[in-house]
Amino acid sequence: MADTMGHSATATRNTSVALGFCLLAIAPQIFEFIWSIGTIFGWGAGRGPATVLISHATALVAGAPAALIGSVGGETKKASSDVLLALIYSYPILVVAIVSLFMTIRSAQDYVGGVILMALALFALWASSDLQGMRGFSFGAGTAPRMFGGLLVALSAGIALTGLLTDGPAMAHYSWRGPLFVMASIVFFALAIRPLGLVVSAFVSFMIAAMGSHETRWLEAAIVGACLTLGCALLFPYVLGLPMPMFPRFLIQ
Repeated sequence: MADTMGHSATATRNTSVALGFCLLAIAPQIFEFIWSIGTIFGWGAGRGPATVLISHATALVAGAPAALIGSVGGETKKASSDVLLALIYSYPILVVAIVSLFMTIRSAQDYVGGVILMALALFALWASSDLQGMRGFSFGAGTAPRMFGGLLVALSAGIALTGLLTDGPAMAHYSWRGPLFVMASIVFFALAIRPLGLVVSAFVSFMIAAMGSHETRWLEAAIVGACLTLGCALLFPYVLGLPMPMFPRFLIQ
């Protein structure tokens, strides 16, 4: 009876982990779809929601398998960005999700953490896939991201393997408040940088991120936010020479 209950609990945990990995495998596609909704209201540029949904669904279901079959047959046709995202990022994570259903996870924190790091590395490899690589002994723009991405894939695979071979702690309780407000601050900055300028966007983004902790002291957060905003206002336009709007558009006009 106890063995049966133990196997049932393990199967339930593995199913939850596999479902989480499946969601992680299509997270970039989901993010772009959510981002594309803003184009309906004129909040950003890019493809519309319908185009994003159809493009990614086609890439996952038909485009990526066709590219794999074509590569086996010797075809050298360049794949689209959506197909490369499916091949480089989504498919490997989906394979890990399927394998997780049949594995005994002895250290959930190591295993899940290793797979998440692997996902970050695979995403970096996809993001740098259209950058120029090495030519002879000269480094291209994509050489370093690919090198570090490949190294991180190997290290994260080792961490995940540790979670399968050695006993360790189970998954701890996870609070979504911090990541939620940090992501919200990033999205706000991306949407507000053009109409509101760097000064307002940077300060408000920092304050939104500060809401991710219940221990935030708002006076200290405001002072730190003002200092970081001043640093960004000096760093990006003057030190790095990036042409970024400083103040809200309605004040300049």
